[in-house]
Amino acid sequence: MITKLDWYILRKFFTTFVFCMLLFTVIAVAVDSSEKTDDFVKTGLSTYEIIKQYYTGFVPFIWGLLYPLFVFIAVIFFTSKMALRSEVIAILASGTSYNRWLRPYLIGGIVFAVGLWFANAYGIPKANVVRGEFQATYFDKNDPSKNYGTATYYMRVDANTYVSVKYYDTSSKSATGFSLEKVRDNKMYYNLRADGILWDTAKNNWQLKNVIERKIDSSKETIKQFPTMNLNLNFGPKDLRKDEYLKDKLSTPELLEYIRMEELRGTEGLNTLKVERHRRTATPATVLLLTIIGAVVAGRRTRGGSGLHLAIGILIAAIFILSDRFSTVFSTKGDFPPVLAAWMPNIVFSFVALYLYRRAPK
Repeated sequence: MITKLDWYILRKFFTTFVFCMLLFTVIAVAVDSSEKTDDFVKTGLSTYEIIKQYYTGFVPFIWGLLYPLFVFIAVIFFTSKMALRSEVIAILASGTSYNRWLRPYLIGGIVFAVGLWFANAYGIPKANVVRGEFQATYFDKNDPSKNYGTATYYMRVDANTYVSVKYYDTSSKSATGFSLEKVRDNKMYYNLRADGILWDTAKNNWQLKNVIERKIDSSKETIKQFPTMNLNLNFGPKDLRKDEYLKDKLSTPELLEYIRMEELRGTEGLNTLKVERHRRTATPATVLLLTIIGAVVAGRRTRGGSGLHLAIGILIAAIFILSDRFSTVFSTKGDFPPVLAAWMPNIVFSFVALYLYRRAPK
């Protein structure tokens, strides 16, 4: 049963969170717009168009990125105010146990964590589509390091089939070289080569030009030539386009399916995607963990007041973010398991939370 005490703390929790979120959003937008002023001018778009085509995606992205920090600072801020006014002491002196006092924080943390989980899985990826398309269209097109006009791909499309696409042009959806090989028992039994490949929008498959087909049997080899051939493969033009914003654009079900398909194709370097997949679950747990840490730290009355609590909170948040970045780098650049890379900061700070809880005056 939720009592007046619970509603009192929860009301402060939610209102302070909204205030922190709006404040940091204004700061983030101001800093981002000042850094990109020249880029925005070069686009030739009006202010309304920039807000509609970029900031409607940028703001949810910032919310998702800084959400745990919003919650943590909100808890630190309003709880330290309560401690400064001796409200926490009065609550505990009235016979309320320390665990009972923490209950509304736990409820609020769960609500915020569940909200972030759904946002990470479905809402924020849709906003990232808007932000990513704007950046790819206006910011990245003149950046040589992000120019992915042509590329060469080697992939496994199923358990026995391997494909090579050479010099693929993302704009024309065509390539000047293509080969397909089927292997059984480490021996090739089918080979298909073409001078060119083009995506057929009418048939939704690939059209091959100047095709040479080889079928290899144990006793003979059959070779056929075709001027054109349409071929169904389990990848399309979108799979042959390097998109650095892809992991942010996909919803969680789409991300899981994409990882599964890329593993089937034998694609390497998937740890970045796997870390993102596990982080979408780990970050909501971070919200709950930081809520408890913030309440325990700020619930103690100190001479430094809110300033000292905020300083301690910012220090803890900085260490947390730093450890998160380290674990991510070790996974994407090394062999550190992605699930541990996403959850390691939570595991470490769980012990920190337990230590602070035991040391807290009750």
